[in-house]
Amino acid sequence: MAEHSNASVPKIDGVKIVPLRQIIDERGKIMHMLKRTDPHFIEFGEIYFSCAWPGAIKAWHIHTTMTVNNAVLSGRAKLAMYDLRPDSPTRGVLQEVFFGDDNHCLVQIPPGIANGYKAYGDKMVILANCGTEPHRPDEMLRMPYNTPEIPYNWDLQHG
Repeated sequence: MAEHSNASVPKIDGVKIVPLRQIIDERGKIMHMLKRTDPHFIEFGEIYFSCAWPGAIKAWHIHTTMTVNNAVLSGRAKLAMYDLRPDSPTRGVLQEVFFGDDNHCLVQIPPGIANGYKAYGDKMVILANCGTEPHRPDEMLRMPYNTPEIPYNWDLQHG
């Protein structure tokens, strides 16, 4: 398994990263995303799939009451999160998670954290989001991917 930098970045209070269980055989695999019996399960509102071509950026989204549970089913994505919660001990902290074909995990993001992702690699990303509430346009705030309010650069970082 490839090494990932997820462990070396600051952690945002309340964000959970849970490896996904996979059952693999010669026919393919089964991958569990979220069960009601999981200790990190909160509530079911809806599930939807966000798809993006390599290089596309879908950011920033800030949910005011919903907790989201993201997992990449196919492809590779860089998820970026920025803690905007006024009373959070990690306010102003950025966190990245690289997940997908090389690192299947569920990322649980509480309300008040700006988040978005960039697809990378050579195929479309299919990201599943299992939210604790059905989508309501008035529950989510949006900011442009390049807003100066979030100190983040989506470019490929060489070095």
